[in-house]
Amino acid sequence: MNTALVLLPALLLFNTCLNLFFLKRPSKEVPLSSSSVTVLIPLRNESHNVVGLIESLKKQVGVPGLNFILINDNSTDNTPQLITASILGDKRFQMLNGNELPPGWLGKPFALEQGRIASQAEMIVTVDADVRLKPHAIAASLDLMATNNFDFLSPYPQQIATSWSERLIQPLLQWSWMATVPLRIAERSTNPAFAVANGQFFLVKSSSLAKIGGFAAIKNEVLDDIHLVRHFLRTGFHGSVANGSSIAQCQMYSSWGQLRDGYGKSLRVAFGGVLGSVGAACFLLLSGLIPFVYALNGFLAGLIGYVLIVLSRLISALANKSRIRDAVFHPLSILVLLYLLARSWWRRGTIEWKGRTV
Repeated sequence: MNTALVLLPALLLFNTCLNLFFLKRPSKEVPLSSSSVTVLIPLRNESHNVVGLIESLKKQVGVPGLNFILINDNSTDNTPQLITASILGDKRFQMLNGNELPPGWLGKPFALEQGRIASQAEMIVTVDADVRLKPHAIAASLDLMATNNFDFLSPYPQQIATSWSERLIQPLLQWSWMATVPLRIAERSTNPAFAVANGQFFLVKSSSLAKIGGFAAIKNEVLDDIHLVRHFLRTGFHGSVANGSSIAQCQMYSSWGQLRDGYGKSLRVAFGGVLGSVGAACFLLLSGLIPFVYALNGFLAGLIGYVLIVLSRLISALANKSRIRDAVFHPLSILVLLYLLARSWWRRGTIEWKGRTV
């Protein structure tokens, strides 16, 4: 048992250190892109986000052939009116009023597919409403794609966390793949098991997207980003996650209730079913909670395991520009995450998100 308390955290720390070295980063310069690019933004009841989003999109530089399609996904608030007012006079922007959601589709993939069909650009970029881009974000990401000859790229935004629940849970997003996925191998592989992505900010060649059938390939997937990348990998395309913390920020939630329901709709499918969820829970307990419990009871191996996992979290926090001191609360983060995982299964099929049951 003493070996297990140390070995797993040590392996996670080792992989995190390797990934810190190999993790790709966009240029700090403003490269000029000659590609035609359409940015697709799905919007449903985003009145609190849409104005700030559009303002950040208007400031994009380095991409002369850039246009934006904002897909209004049957919003029931004043999102359409705010879009109209915000894009007035800027010919790069257009609003597309989405059709009614057909059976078998989820809202985001359907909105994106409608936008894709309306686009004639060489490159497709998808951006969520709660993302804010630095002025050179799209140009730098396109440059990184071209330099590495990638078909797709997922620049991982800095995750903004202000409430206690966000600070406990949101840093786990990046840490989970920083600690477990060998990125150097993943970017050269077409094995779907190595799929890492964040749909908050995503770039892909239009031709590659068309070859997998567009967003129809993920029409009913809650974890649309991961499944999209799995389709690309199965088809033989290459890409990678990148450190996007210097070019993009995202605050997914602003309260415990939002975070609880947001994870409630996705965690039960994040690990591939019941057995996968049980396996993930055991992994999280063994690597992040049990060493801490043993440390509290005076076991040196437990203390070493806890220190190693905190160091892994610290490195991930440095990479993503999140709060370093929150890493010491990793055992509490795991407890909350396990609660969210259990609740996601308990409430499956009953959680409402933006007026729709998921």
